[in-house]
Amino acid sequence: MPGRCPECGSSEVVEDSHYSQDHLVCTECGFLLTEGLLTTTRSEETFSQGTPAPFFIRVPAVRKAVRYSESTAEVKKPCRNQIQGQKRVHDLCRILRVRPVVEDTASELYLKAYEHQSFLHVTLEKKEALVGCCVHISCRQHNWPLTLSTICSLLHVEPTLFSTVYQHLLKELRLDIPTLSLLDLVKTHCDGFNLFQNSASIPSQFLENKDKVVERAMQLVELASETWLVTGRHPVPIITAAAYLAWQSLFPGHRLKCSLGKFCKLAGVRQPPPASQRVKEMLDILVTLASQLAWLVPQQLDAKTVVKYTDDILRHRTLLLRQTLSFASTENTNGHIDPSEGTETSGEAEAGNSSGEMVPSVVEHLGDVSRRKRTMPIFLPPCLKQRKWKKACPEAETTLHTEPTTGEEEISDSEIEQYLRTPEEVAAFKSARAIL
Repeated sequence: MPGRCPECGSSEVVEDSHYSQDHLVCTECGFLLTEGLLTTTRSEETFSQGTPAPFFIRVPAVRKAVRYSESTAEVKKPCRNQIQGQKRVHDLCRILRVRPVVEDTASELYLKAYEHQSFLHVTLEKKEALVGCCVHISCRQHNWPLTLSTICSLLHVEPTLFSTVYQHLLKELRLDIPTLSLLDLVKTHCDGFNLFQNSASIPSQFLENKDKVVERAMQLVELASETWLVTGRHPVPIITAAAYLAWQSLFPGHRLKCSLGKFCKLAGVRQPPPASQRVKEMLDILVTLASQLAWLVPQQLDAKTVVKYTDDILRHRTLLLRQTLSFASTENTNGHIDPSEGTETSGEAEAGNSSGEMVPSVVEHLGDVSRRKRTMPIFLPPCLKQRKWKKACPEAETTLHTEPTTGEEEISDSEIEQYLRTPEEVAAFKSARAIL
């Protein structure tokens, strides 16, 4: 114990314990002679063990800021599931052969998501999906094209569960994911096809060079984009359909009879349900454009034979699209009417003449319908092309000269009674009518 205080010279110096730390304080003036090692790091405490603290040292006004994890507190060790999750992240990144920066970002993102309150008490299946979500987000942030189906197949996770965890993770961590180009997804999706690798289980006539298929599939996807076929559609069925048609067109002699299901089975990928419909739509576009080629006019083109001329169509697709659109606009300008529409119009006119009365509103309505059909563009988005038009009731056709219904017309009392169902409603209506 020191003799006197260096500040006031008093000998009343006592040892005081403050938050488990021993201090030497002068009881006369309150001068702090020494203090504990709370503001030192754990390594400094280990180094200074056995070395007495110096006395009679004035404490500086600004103390050293030390984090709690670096002080005498025990370091929190990660649990077993967290360690296994990090290992799964690194294993998945090495399987995909991503860059080291992508692997580091995925690991940091997994630690941040694992300690989040929303993912602490979830099932093991969701934590397994969380591993793939972190890797997928990291790849997207570093412009590394990767599809969700690829990760789901590697982790054996249901796509529905994976999508749920993925959307929940984006929402909770407020992550910004850049949108990938559809052409980049073509390259990524076609990399895993077994048709590009020599295998004894695949016939030689079905093997093809990957670069040729990817190049032609990208051209087909561009054509589908220019003709509104990709609007609002999932990219995987479109890419699968484009790869199938590109693969057929490179060697059509032995591949035209190969169905889409057999192609997916040989390629080792799952066939998306809408892929067959996307194939049909692409073939319709190819038939429409092939009809503008002069050397193909004498031939009978259909969906089964147009694949042979895919190379010519893609080579001149800009000119063929322009000619098809100009030809459609010329027909609309000339005002050609479908023979079936003309027959229907003449029949309505004859019916009016036989009765001795003319219905000009009916004729004008039919004229508007035929004009609307003539001016419809040849290429439309799927939401406009597949609209379901309601059939007009026969009673409405005979009363076309009346004013349209706006919904603001007055309702009679007898018609109101038809909408009343319960006795309480009937009583309320009678009481309201009595008041009025």
